[in-house]
Amino acid sequence: MSINVRGPARASAAACRNARLVPPHSAPFGPVDAAPRRAAQQPVGGGVGLRGTSFYYAILSPDPTRTVKQRTLGTSTLTVSAVGLGCMGMSDFYGTPDENRAIKTLQRALDRGLTFFDSADIYGPFTNEKLLGRVLDAHRHRVTIATKFGIVRDEAGEMHGLNGRPSYVKTACEDSLQRLGVDTIDLYYLHRVDPEVPIEHTVGAMGRLVEEGKVRHLGLSEVAADTLRRANEEHSITALQTEYSLWSRDPEDDILPTCRELGIGFVPYSPLGRGFLTGRFQSPEDLPEDDWRRHNPRFQGENFQKNLDLVAEVNRLADAKDVTPAQLALAWVLHQGDDIVPIPGTTDPDHLDENIAALDVSLSEEELARIDEIAPQGVAAGDRYPDMSTVNG
Repeated sequence: MSINVRGPARASAAACRNARLVPPHSAPFGPVDAAPRRAAQQPVGGGVGLRGTSFYYAILSPDPTRTVKQRTLGTSTLTVSAVGLGCMGMSDFYGTPDENRAIKTLQRALDRGLTFFDSADIYGPFTNEKLLGRVLDAHRHRVTIATKFGIVRDEAGEMHGLNGRPSYVKTACEDSLQRLGVDTIDLYYLHRVDPEVPIEHTVGAMGRLVEEGKVRHLGLSEVAADTLRRANEEHSITALQTEYSLWSRDPEDDILPTCRELGIGFVPYSPLGRGFLTGRFQSPEDLPEDDWRRHNPRFQGENFQKNLDLVAEVNRLADAKDVTPAQLALAWVLHQGDDIVPIPGTTDPDHLDENIAALDVSLSEEELARIDEIAPQGVAAGDRYPDMSTVNG
């Protein structure tokens, strides 16, 4: 019987000079086309409702009786909600940000019992951490905040490459602590590996942040299995973050097995294929003009139509099970192991509810086998990014 769960800091001049250059059309969280920059990028909040004021305390009062399933990242002591919330789109890259909607989505996440929130210094740029810092401040004791560093971006949105030098590690952390308004970052990721700095040097500097009490757990993003091993020898790594979904299954080759061998948790970003697997996009024109997905190979030309064929198959399976395509796709990720904590991003409270409901979707062996048939590794048309040179580093 099927279950119906359908639901309603600025980069310093020195840092820029010292950064390794990446292709000019690369977005900071991966080698992707740079997001179209807004002519005037205002800081989130506009000076209204500063952290700790009655405004935010008044709207943020989550129901303490609501909880969601929990998962522990690898063999660490870090336990979080089984589904997290990717917050990038609240401030950047997926069209013009709507702060009020972002706050409502964060409030809904707190109300529903989510405890795992993912940001990065370059989202905004620099405004996403401030947003999370203000909204989550009154609930600091019950949430896990993850953020990232290593991609250098200025306040105008220009990219200035990668920087994994120990001196930059310390500076970036201090800046994120200030923007978040916290004393300690729960999970601190290296966003991308700087190819000119040995990973041991970068992770060694990150480890010193743990010793100083500024960071609790360390993570890496988009690294190769060998890099992960070397990093983990320098300092224990709690989590590895990379793209993983029905149309991005490459981590199954070596990254996921290595994580499990080393006791490292796996945090998939874009588990819904950057929204494509939800079935909400039927044409590239459905994307906002200033949405960088228009530059993503999988959202372009013939690739778009070929990938729609995959979505059609997912839709059919979802309809037969009386769930949404997003719930089916997310449930599949969750079924790949209890050490996996996906962080689907959304700016819509109703879509957030839909994602959380995926935790209650059970998939039989027959259903999992059918999904493997329609979405084998390599099924997606087009690369994940226009330039793949800085992933799997």
